[in-house]
Amino acid sequence: MGRDYFPPVPPEGRTRPSRGDVVLAVVATAVEVLAYLFPGPAGPTISTGPGGVGSRVTVSGVVLVALFVVPLLVRRLHPVPVLGAVLALQLAVNLGVAADPGTPMTHSYGAATAIALYTAARYAGPRAVAIGAAACVPVQWVRDAQGAEPFAMTATLDAVFTAAIVALGLGVRQWKLQLDINRRLLADHAVAEERRRIARELHDIVAHHITTMYLMSGGARATLDRAPETARDALLTLEESGRTALHEMRQLLGVLRSTDTPEETPSEPQPGVDGIERLVADAGAAGLPTELHVTGRPRPLPMTVGLTLYRIVQEALTNARKHAGPARATVRLAYLEGRVTVEVTDDGAGAGSARAPGGLGGGAAAGGGYGLLGMRERIALHDGTLRVGSRAEGGFEVVASVPLPVGAYEGDAHESGRHEADAHDGATHEKDGTR
Repeated sequence: MGRDYFPPVPPEGRTRPSRGDVVLAVVATAVEVLAYLFPGPAGPTISTGPGGVGSRVTVSGVVLVALFVVPLLVRRLHPVPVLGAVLALQLAVNLGVAADPGTPMTHSYGAATAIALYTAARYAGPRAVAIGAAACVPVQWVRDAQGAEPFAMTATLDAVFTAAIVALGLGVRQWKLQLDINRRLLADHAVAEERRRIARELHDIVAHHITTMYLMSGGARATLDRAPETARDALLTLEESGRTALHEMRQLLGVLRSTDTPEETPSEPQPGVDGIERLVADAGAAGLPTELHVTGRPRPLPMTVGLTLYRIVQEALTNARKHAGPARATVRLAYLEGRVTVEVTDDGAGAGSARAPGGLGGGAAAGGGYGLLGMRERIALHDGTLRVGSRAEGGFEVVASVPLPVGAYEGDAHESGRHEADAHDGATHEKDGTR
């Protein structure tokens, strides 16, 4: 289907003229009256009788010209009738001048006619625009016949000017239409991005906590008879995981239901790198011994960066618990100059296809869910890098690196040397998630 160069354009839902329309109508009418009163360099010439020298300005002519203001007031509400009314008034004025010869009229294109024709080109259909433009030319030619300039020249100029006005109106029309299309595309894109963000959050919340609850409930059932205390600890962890999942779901649903009305109580912040230690502890409680190593001096990170790192660790540990089998995992968080990296590794054998990158996040068709896709989308938002795959020494690894914007935290330049020294000395902060 070809592009519609004459799309229907509503009159913007107005029922009365705007202030701009009123001002434009008054100004255009004033210009028309002045052009009628002062047709030439000799100034106004009042009628002295039929055939008298300079018998151009008449009371009836002034009244007709002043009436231009009436249709121009509603030009955008009724563009085609307005153009017809303006052309009728212009033709009456031109015929009145032709019937009362005198001082030749100077050539000009009526301001009211130009505005009415432009408005019709902006808002009317193709047939109305074509008929209106065709009607404008002979109306102007009646005026040109009374001018001092050669008729052929002025008639050609009026035809060209009419075409230019129509082209301008159609061009502005298409420009406005394209702006509206672009605005809708941007809105659709924003909606799609928000849907992807919500899908990522739901996946991370549900996959992590449901996996933890499943494993802990199975462990509690297996140890309930021979080790009641161990089963009790597992049930407590299961309860805490369920409570956390409900809390995060409420946060997400609160965002979906949010309006412009101020919240009665401030929303709690999203999880960040401070929550990684709890993820490590949960992984250990669920049967995956996990260690946390923090390199460099911890610093406040932008909220979106902290949430991205938290979700990547959460997804990686969840997949390790599901697919690694008997294994140990390690989480390494490194604060470097200008970036922060996180690495999650395990030494498990796991199930081959499930542990492959395609199995981790290849989509529903691949049977592996959307974990890797969510990781990549999160990292892409920060122009970072992500590496996922098997390790040469065995096991699996997820390595993410996120650049930090300049000024993301205070004291970056001052402490960069100390961070390099920490990295050089191998200073680490370790947390053991085993239980």
